[in-house]
Amino acid sequence: MNNLHLTNSLTNKKEIFNPISKEKVSLYACGPTVYDSPHVGNARALVVFDLLFRILIELYGKQKVKYIRNITDIDDKIIEASKNKKIAISDLTILITKKFHKDCEDLFCLKPTKEPKATDHVNGMIKMTEKLINKKVAYETKGHVYFSVASFKNYGKLSNKNPNDLKAGARVEVSKLKKDPLDFVLWKPSDKNDPGWDSPWGRGRPGWHLECSVMSEKYLGSNFDIHGGGLDLIFPHHENEIAQSCVYNGTEKFANYWVHNGFVTMNKEKMSKSVGNITTIEDATKKYSGQVVRLSLMSAQYKQPLDWNNELLVEQSKTLDKWYSMYSSEVSEKTPECFKDLLDDMNTPLYISKLHELFQQSQNGIKDKKKEFNKACRLIGLFNESIEDRAKFKKSRIEISEKYILSKIEDRNRAKKDGNYKLADQIREELNKEGIDIKDEKGKTSWNYK
Repeated sequence: MNNLHLTNSLTNKKEIFNPISKEKVSLYACGPTVYDSPHVGNARALVVFDLLFRILIELYGKQKVKYIRNITDIDDKIIEASKNKKIAISDLTILITKKFHKDCEDLFCLKPTKEPKATDHVNGMIKMTEKLINKKVAYETKGHVYFSVASFKNYGKLSNKNPNDLKAGARVEVSKLKKDPLDFVLWKPSDKNDPGWDSPWGRGRPGWHLECSVMSEKYLGSNFDIHGGGLDLIFPHHENEIAQSCVYNGTEKFANYWVHNGFVTMNKEKMSKSVGNITTIEDATKKYSGQVVRLSLMSAQYKQPLDWNNELLVEQSKTLDKWYSMYSSEVSEKTPECFKDLLDDMNTPLYISKLHELFQQSQNGIKDKKKEFNKACRLIGLFNESIEDRAKFKKSRIEISEKYILSKIEDRNRAKKDGNYKLADQIREELNKEGIDIKDEKGKTSWNYK
């Protein structure tokens, strides 16, 4: 397979990727809304589209690929979080953006070509809103501007939803100001204490959907190759982007290919801040290293759900330790044969199985396989640390872990002495989930990593 194949959410089919121009290959991925620390669910999209960026670079060359990933730094969630945390909005967005960039580094994600911030593009958002009103597909009511969904005949095509069915109970913003329940906001008024910009409709701020349409159009044009994001963004976010962008630009298409990654779950439930079942990227990378987290996120194909658990991380950590025995700074100049598995809709599980084969061949001393193995690892963002750096990380983690484990064992022994066997069992279970086995023999407790 010499051509890249991707599952296009627009057609729900795996298609050959044909860029508009091989000289200007374009990718846009929805970035973070910077109101809270990014979690592992957010990390999956980061790693998936970083991987796609790497594949496109390998195929077309770095100078010919443009990857745009935005920062949403004005949104209702940000305003609410700033009030709850009693921190200024600008301070909050700067803090979370810094955390996000540190997470990107820790996961060994390449820097995108551009990373526009929503607040730097408000004038463009006002301009787009004005034009949509002039085209009579948007209307103003009491300082709010709404897009009329009924004016766009292809609405629902991406999400495969019938607009008539959606009206009965869709997750859309309810407002008496709308002419139709499905109409979505382009501009809304701001309270005097909230961020706002002057506009023809009064002081206010843009709607979330509008932001991505304006930033993608500015950096990639009215029609570009690939738009990516999580499955949860298909409706209404991406559906609304298509509607407003196609009408504004007078085009039939917005992005030619839509690529969506599956959810990360914990105990089979979607990881989300609203549910509270999250592990932050910072915590995960501190504990297991960014490479282990990255490899774990690639262990399932990007479209499939991925359950986040300790067993997965322990297994990938052992794999990486084993692979590092074949680490080399000498890398093959040729694209490895297994690259074709990435061309098949980013089939990372199959690619990783081929890495295991290459590792075995490297161990057996088969000519040039060690160089090929190292090239194949680097292609997916692994082996970005030297053997020495990897060893330093593991040593620091072992020292911290031992202190933590021994303190937990003390807590458990104290609980047993007090007759609180329920708590003692709970501590044992906690350690078990962390990949630690404990044994009680002759009045003493010993422990081992699983």
